[in-house]
Amino acid sequence: MPILEVHLVDGKHTAAQHAELLTSMSARYAEVLESPVERVRAYVTLHRPEHWATGGVPAAAGSAPYFTAIVLEGRPAEQRRRLLGAFTDIIVDVLGVDRKLVRGRIIQVHPDDWAIGGVPASVARKPEIAARAASA
Repeated sequence: MPILEVHLVDGKHTAAQHAELLTSMSARYAEVLESPVERVRAYVTLHRPEHWATGGVPAAAGSAPYFTAIVLEGRPAEQRRRLLGAFTDIIVDVLGVDRKLVRGRIIQVHPDDWAIGGVPASVARKPEIAARAASA
């Protein structure tokens, strides 16, 4: 289920940096969630400079990366905090951007509202969800 999307200004970073973000963030996502990396879906979404504003200024100098991570409800707050910090660290390290400009959020989705192969995660991942609930 782990889904990750990083929003960047097109032309500000190289294809190699995009690839490094995808690889590093996917690996860290899998590590923190204790989930197989094969389950992670990661995307870089590029926005034309004229479609991006930072501080209300369109096409402001530099970029202010933004990421969204989606997890199933029931993940401990500690894991979610680790993800926020780890993703910010990777973005800062790979892109060389100012940490204060990086924004991110985690969206929790109820297992009944997420499909895996057309089956609700509440069914497809039932044993895993129950194990997390028992250890909480």
